[in-house]
This record gives sequence, structure tokens and C-alpha cells, in this order.
Amino acid sequence: MIPPVASKFVAGESPEEALDHVSSLNDDGIEGMLNLLGEHYGSREPADDDAEAYVDLLDRIQERNLDASISVKPTQLGLDVSSEVFEDNLGRVLDASEDVFVWMDMEGPETVDATLEAFLDRPRDDVGVCLQANMRRTMEDFDRVSDHPGRIRLVKGAYSPPSDVAYTGREVEHAYRNLVDRAFDDGFRPSLALGTHDLDVIEYAEEAVGERDEELEVQMLMGIREPLQRELADSHDVTQYVPYGGRWKSYFYRRIRENPSGALLAARSLLGR
Repeated sequence: MIPPVASKFVAGESPEEALDHVSSLNDDGIEGMLNLLGEHYGSREPADDDAEAYVDLLDRIQERNLDASISVKPTQLGLDVSSEVFEDNLGRVLDASEDVFVWMDMEGPETVDATLEAFLDRPRDDVGVCLQANMRRTMEDFDRVSDHPGRIRLVKGAYSPPSDVAYTGREVEHAYRNLVDRAFDDGFRPSLALGTHDLDVIEYAEEAVGERDEELEVQMLMGIREPLQRELADSHDVTQYVPYGGRWKSYFYRRIRENPSGALLAARSLLGR
């Protein structure tokens, strides 16, 4: 059982708990992006198991008619085992997706090429890929996907690659804004979702959209700035990233490191202080 402090950031251990959370989000006009926690498998069995779990999850989303997507990590589907295992499992998931959008998450620098190729090999409107603004190569990657259907989720980047391949500090925000500008250039085909909790960046993107007839989607993590998520849902498409599953501890501790004040507030609430 997930303790109350961790449940601020993780929807539960079972898919049913996660789907119930998404249902409550939908009541507030927010979409859920479900992710079964797991990554960097060194053998095929757990990768196959998680692919099958996603197939089952897709069925449950459709049965309950939820406004939800899923997000899969390439190493969760077996990329560290072999490209063949990854392709097999990704294919299984996409074959089952029907009307549910599938996001491919982006991990460390060593996964970028394989992940991007998997996206480019599938010219579908219902598939998206995450790109990281802190990677120096990302503007070139934007150019590679510029005439491709689907969607791009732009994040600042949670990994810390070496400086020869990544920006640091204020450079990352500058790069993010340049990529937003590129995404709203004429001729850029995929739609953009902003993976950010930074209101200044969101307002910058609103100005970049200007009078264009385009919806601006904002994606945020469960447990981070949730009042803002509900506020933004009045005027934007808002999606909350909803992690769940038995491998919740490492994810939770990562969230504490990134957001210690939020974890402290949750603990104080639990203790009634």
C-alpha cells in the first residue's frame, strides 16, 4: 500500500486506482496520461509483462470511456534488451490503442535516436514523442519531425547529460522558448504540448500562438501545482501525468528531491500540522 505522503505523487499500485484518479480528473476537465512505473529492464520477461499490462490498461480506458492517454518508456518495453524487443512490444501496445493516444517518453541521451526513429517510422496522428529542451540536438530533431503527423511533448529535461550534449541553467529556458517559436512556425506539422509547470513559459507560448487557430495543451505532473492545473483547464487543454504501479518508491523519492517543499506540505497535512 502506498503511504499517504507518496499518494500525492502516485495514483496507486493498481490500474483500477489509477483509472479512478483519472475519472476524478475528467470531472475537473483534465485529461490523464497514465504511466505504469518501470524502466531499464535487462531481460525480456518484465518488458513483455509491462507491454501486456498496457494492452489491458488500454482496454480498461476504453471500457470506462475515460479522457486519457498512456505514456510508455522505451527501456520499459525492452530497448535495453534489444531494438527488436522494443519494436515488438511497442507494436503490441499500438495495435491495442484504437482511440487512445500513445506517448513515447524520452529517457537518457543514449535512447534518443531509437525513440525518435520509432516515432518517425509510425506516421500516425495518435502517437506522440517527448523531446527535451536541454539537449543541444533537439532543434535538429524538431526539424526532422517538422513534416510528420502526431504530437510533440516538449519538456525541459529531467536527466542531467554531460555539458557537451546538453545545456545547463538559464540556457535550458532559452532553448525551450526557441523550440516553442519553431513549433509555431509555418509548415511545422505536429502539434505541441507543453510539459512544464512554469507559468512564464506558458504565457510565452500563448503569445507565440497569437491569433492562430491552435489549441495549446499544458501537461503537468500529478501532485505539482494542481490548483494551477484546474485553473488552466478553464482556457486550455490540460493533461496530468499519472504514474502508478508497484515500482513507485524510486519515482516518489525523485519527486521529493525535485520538490521538497511539496513533500513537506503533504507530510504536514498528514500529521495535521
